[in-house]
Amino acid sequence: MDTRRKFSREFKLEAVKMVKERGVALKQAARDLELNENMLRRWIREFSEDPQDAFPGLGQMKPEQAEIARLQREVAKLKMERDILKKAAAYFAKESM
Repeated sequence: MDTRRKFSREFKLEAVKMVKERGVALKQAARDLELNENMLRRWIREFSEDPQDAFPGLGQMKPEQAEIARLQREVAKLKMERDILKKAAAYFAKESM
């Protein structure tokens, strides 16, 4: 049973705005929203680093994460192709002897 609370992107953005735009103290905002201060602090840091793509949501990746995943799949495919070609080259080299 997963007892962790899940928060929507909108909730996180509103929590960050409470502190950054409305001037509510972090400690007070965390208490009002029944959040751990460290969690709210992390949300503020994530928002400050990348306001456009902060809090992408469940199963969604930031564009750079999606690109990394795509490149990792491509590398795995290329390694597999390379290994097949190595085996084929060894097979034909042995056959021509």
